[in-house]
Amino acid sequence: MASMNEKDYYAILGVSESATTDEIRHAFQQKARALHPDVNKEPDAEERFKEVSEAYAVLSDEDKRRRYDAMRSGTPFAGGYGGPTSYGGGYSGQTGDPFAGSPFDWGFPFGTTSRRTSSRSRAYRPKVGADVVYDVTIDESTASHGGRRGVTYQHYATCDHCHGMGSVGTAQPETCPTCGGTGHITVDLTSIFGIGVMDMTCPECEGSGRVVANPCEVCGGSGRVLSASEVVVEIPPESHDGDLVRVRGMGNAGTNGYEAGDFVCRVSVPSEHVNPLQARGFSTLGFALPFILLGIISGSLYVSAPWWVVMLVFGVLMVLRGGTLSGHSAHWWQNALRTVLSGASSGLVFALFMTLMYSCNAALWGGFGR
Repeated sequence: MASMNEKDYYAILGVSESATTDEIRHAFQQKARALHPDVNKEPDAEERFKEVSEAYAVLSDEDKRRRYDAMRSGTPFAGGYGGPTSYGGGYSGQTGDPFAGSPFDWGFPFGTTSRRTSSRSRAYRPKVGADVVYDVTIDESTASHGGRRGVTYQHYATCDHCHGMGSVGTAQPETCPTCGGTGHITVDLTSIFGIGVMDMTCPECEGSGRVVANPCEVCGGSGRVLSASEVVVEIPPESHDGDLVRVRGMGNAGTNGYEAGDFVCRVSVPSEHVNPLQARGFSTLGFALPFILLGIISGSLYVSAPWWVVMLVFGVLMVLRGGTLSGHSAHWWQNALRTVLSGASSGLVFALFMTLMYSCNAALWGGFGR
């Protein structure tokens, strides 16, 4: 059996030593389809299939690939290479979120409104599209009376070439011929790194067990392409900072024909914001409240005074330095109260711990006194 240093996995897969992980996976998919024992009846097809699987198992893993490259260059890390590969099932038939731009501003973080995919994937992985969340800033008048905002944004849209199915000619997925529908392949690497049998996600179907029959050359088999759309958002009257306005079905298209997500407009009203310095002050005030409450309940208020007095002083100073407290709307005060309650929830855990420690120490010293 050839030693590990004698086997050229790059040559076995037909890729260069600088090949990317996607190129290695694509090469394995092509080799595996051609050499699978249920398809190829040549006497050496099974052994060649095992060899290709072993090559992929090593080169697809960054750590194993690095160690393999080191061994090829003469660095002694491990012993020989070899061992059987098992694969499941039989052969059946042939086989990120984009960001939003400014209102009517064409901001394309991926460089183009649509693109052809250089490499295609046969994996059939239907999934509901993610929502697209967009922040829109409005003034007090618009928040009070409502208004309309036009937004041009980038998202994944249904591929027109394959009608969103990812496959050209048929909408029905097929059982993956590489893993037989199990979604994984196993490779015995005992004699390489001493790690035994390794269970790997099948690179052909990416773990789903099913593949599209003829991947679309436009969307690469996913059923969707990057595109730009325009939506008009109706902001209702009496809106407030943090409110969400949802436009159904205008988010990212789902993969392989599944439904799209929503376009979610998150309202921002600057006049209702609690500025960062005041927010820290309110949070500090909230953090002090559990110490005061538990001090009263446990009778240790004066013992914990160094904690809560300092926090109250710093909290008040930060709130006052952050700006005037007069003239704010009721919603501003609601946000301030939420910040206080958030600080209180964090302080409660710490206050309980400190009270418990005080009680334990008191009991311990009391025991020594007896």
